[in-house]
Amino acid sequence: MTIRPDTLPVRPRFNWREFFRRAGWLESVGVVGIPVVTIVALLAPWIAPFDPQLRVAAAYLPPSAGHWFGTDEIGRDLFSRVILGIQYTWLPGLAVISFSLVVGSLAGLISGLMGDTVDLVIDRIIDLFLVLPSTIIALAVVASLGPGLVNTLIAIGIIWWPWYARISRDEIRRLKARPHVEGARIAGVRGPRLLLRYLLPGVIPALLIGASLDVANIIMTMSLMSFLGLGLPAPAPELGAMTSRTLDSLTVHWWLPILPAAIIFLLCLLANLAGDGIRAALRGA
Repeated sequence: MTIRPDTLPVRPRFNWREFFRRAGWLESVGVVGIPVVTIVALLAPWIAPFDPQLRVAAAYLPPSAGHWFGTDEIGRDLFSRVILGIQYTWLPGLAVISFSLVVGSLAGLISGLMGDTVDLVIDRIIDLFLVLPSTIIALAVVASLGPGLVNTLIAIGIIWWPWYARISRDEIRRLKARPHVEGARIAGVRGPRLLLRYLLPGVIPALLIGASLDVANIIMTMSLMSFLGLGLPAPAPELGAMTSRTLDSLTVHWWLPILPAAIIFLLCLLANLAGDGIRAALRGA
């Protein structure tokens, strides 16, 4: 049986107004904030008012109109360093999410579509990764490979992909049993066409919700590693490392550890709001 192109349903246009209405106003702030923070991270070297690596004023100046976040122990502008620190934290976090999403979703799709022995083997591998303490495994991988941004990304990517594999596998298995998919298979729809038209549209919303809710977790994990000295070496302005190196100044020069930590908190809050908004807007998609 051949399906005529003119009998296929027309995909409705995406309605942004309805999306933001369902997400809620506070969560919509997070959704809009995600691309804004991404642009800031991409343009950080040009947005920063001073060179983050050079002394520009006296040391330990408190926040003021000239230096919004004050200066550090050398006299570098802390606001400029925090702006660059957003780049070192946010963009790698998005890279880890993208890598884990691609690898995990492909593994889950193969597992859900193939079934039988292939599904059993991939499912056991997923279970093995999921039962291990992820943070400890990531720390062990970075400690064995050595500190550095690339090694941190490798460690987090290794432990994060199974979550998306489980989501895509379970969604594929659920959708394969739905009447419209069974009807399409009886009508002769096979291979890539069945996957792209009938299965992926049901899997993508679940993956997007999971990825959006994971951004904050990735940021916290990366900040923890840099806080423990497993990120880029000094004087790279990683937010976690900046907080760690200046903790002894908390009672005297409070802005040095507090303001980078506050930016980490705001990034996580923004990501969580965006994740909640996307989940609310795509619920039932």
